[in-house]
Amino acid sequence: MENYTLVITEKPDAAARIACALDLMGKPRKSADGGVPFYVAKRDKEIVIVPSLGHLYTVGNLEKERNSYPVFEYTWVPLHVVDRNAKNTRAWLATISKLAKNAEVFVDACDFDIEGSIVGYNILKYACKGKENSAKRMKYSTLTKNDIEQAYLEALPTLDFSLIEAGLTRHEVDWLYGVNLSRALTAPARKISKTHTIISVGRVQGPTLRFIIRREKNIHSFVPTPYWTIKTIVRIGSSNLEAHYERKTIDVKEEAEAVAESLKGKSGRIVTLENTILEQAPPSPFDLSSLQNEAYKLFKYTPMKTSRISQRLYLDALISYPRTSSQKLPPTIDYRAILKQLLKSSEHSECAANLLARSTLRAQEGRGEDLAHPAIYPSGNLPERIHGNAEKKIWNLVVRRFIASFGGQATLRNTKATIEVEGHSFYLNGMETIDEGWMRYYRPYIHSFNKILPVMNKDEVVKIRKIAVEEKCTRPPPRYNQNTILKKMQKEGIGTKATRAGIVQTLYNRKFIRGKDIEATELGFEVMDVLITNCPTVTSPELTRTLEEKMAMIQQRKAARKDIVREVIEILKPITENLKNKEQTIGKNLSQALTKAWLKDRGIGECPICKTGRLIVVRSKKTSKRFLGCTQYFEGNCKTSFSLPQKGLIKPSGTCGNCGWLRIRILIKGKHPWDLCFNPRCPSKKRS
Repeated sequence: MENYTLVITEKPDAAARIACALDLMGKPRKSADGGVPFYVAKRDKEIVIVPSLGHLYTVGNLEKERNSYPVFEYTWVPLHVVDRNAKNTRAWLATISKLAKNAEVFVDACDFDIEGSIVGYNILKYACKGKENSAKRMKYSTLTKNDIEQAYLEALPTLDFSLIEAGLTRHEVDWLYGVNLSRALTAPARKISKTHTIISVGRVQGPTLRFIIRREKNIHSFVPTPYWTIKTIVRIGSSNLEAHYERKTIDVKEEAEAVAESLKGKSGRIVTLENTILEQAPPSPFDLSSLQNEAYKLFKYTPMKTSRISQRLYLDALISYPRTSSQKLPPTIDYRAILKQLLKSSEHSECAANLLARSTLRAQEGRGEDLAHPAIYPSGNLPERIHGNAEKKIWNLVVRRFIASFGGQATLRNTKATIEVEGHSFYLNGMETIDEGWMRYYRPYIHSFNKILPVMNKDEVVKIRKIAVEEKCTRPPPRYNQNTILKKMQKEGIGTKATRAGIVQTLYNRKFIRGKDIEATELGFEVMDVLITNCPTVTSPELTRTLEEKMAMIQQRKAARKDIVREVIEILKPITENLKNKEQTIGKNLSQALTKAWLKDRGIGECPICKTGRLIVVRSKKTSKRFLGCTQYFEGNCKTSFSLPQKGLIKPSGTCGNCGWLRIRILIKGKHPWDLCFNPRCPSKKRS
């Protein structure tokens, strides 16, 4: 083949869809070279579509010594050069370079966002030998045939260089932070602990961990304060209703009791009766953050899971590009065409038909804007194959939200009655849905709220049937979960819509945090203590936010990449110098924290024999079999050990009711968990 157009895509699935869309017969020829797939589509000329595997290039330095720091010299290198787990990318680069030799026209068809722009730019610059300045750029928001054809025929004449500059800057700044801080913590810890644990800290990881630890400290230092409330039941007609006392909390018990005692058996009078009509606007279409929030609230899906599922739905051409911060649907999207397609869906046909009967369609839009992509919306294609229930739920949620955004306002009636008893005021509140509006389209994800009060009149006498004082206590602030920590990051302006979930996952992977309700570990506390003591600026959300803003200015052509990189290096120089001077102390503290984390991870409980050590899961060097052993063995003080099942995850499971020893729970995928007392003399074992 010669003089063909070479189209670069970000992923293999996207390459297959784009090839089918561009081939006039819809049947492109699939080929492979070195195990790397590519497609040949035919139009007026041949088009070769070859995928990447995401990033094939990364920031790195070529020094063999990987523990030295500070490091301020870097370059962009093939991923396989610095990442041992990316050896397969060598073949992809070789194939792309080979296909580039006889190509006449180059087109970047990677996702139109920062990451996709960098993927395409680097491939064109390095693998295609300097084609980045002559290449065209496809811009599309769905992988439907119409959108792909239009994006190809109306390709932008050049790459989006301002977006690329912003992305390159972000990667380089993050690398400078990550490599220097991670090495400054990992190297001294390894010297003392003799382990290969990586203690990574990044530009956004630091402030995020600080949020979590600050919340954890607030919880630990919280002192509950008692308070009292007055619960009152009143009789109106044939209904018993709970009325709310004018003071939500009373700080003195005797005062609350005196109020309750003085009102027992008394009657009151309705002094005011107010009806207020409320208009509730439809929800705006999803951006990635609001989709993650809603999926967590409804299905308890982690933000990372929602992001992965929505990406698969996009690659299957079922929804638009999900990594967007826009909550707007531009008029260029053919709403009616999408709704006509949804008429074929039994779940959505009635709602779609209802909207199509309207003369005009206008979506409720939010504030979020994104220059690259609109809000998330269904493409109109119906699922031919959905890999699981989770994908079906997210697709249906996106469709319902899209439809609901056109639904019109809901109308509610709020009723408030004020009851006066012996100079004290109590309130009754009711809510009635008059017109569901958008709510009818968003079922089952919302329910019409109705708390209808009985018919009542002003000056009507009301009998108090029951009045009681309840003691309560103030509660500590709740721990973050994976949803609320992303909201906090978004509010503070750190990270991006595409990276926040991954940053939180990295904190889990490094064992800085644990649990669904996020709890900072001993290691997390120690790492933060080192950072706060020696370089507090790297945990500052203000600094991170400022850098985010400056990188956004690059995209607007108001700042230069070299200036921001130079500024970051000047920030890091004194920080790394200070950390290097305190390596011994830092290494000792982190080593102790690593040991505690290791024991926490493997520990089962107190040794029942020596009473001073802890039982941990140990693997024999000779047989590779695992067993329970006492930590005092390493000190020569206890030789206690117990055999274990060799399969399954082991967790503590409370105390045995027969002998008082600890029990363990064995978790094997696909099987019911079972509990085991490891005491060989347990009475329960004798009975069996």
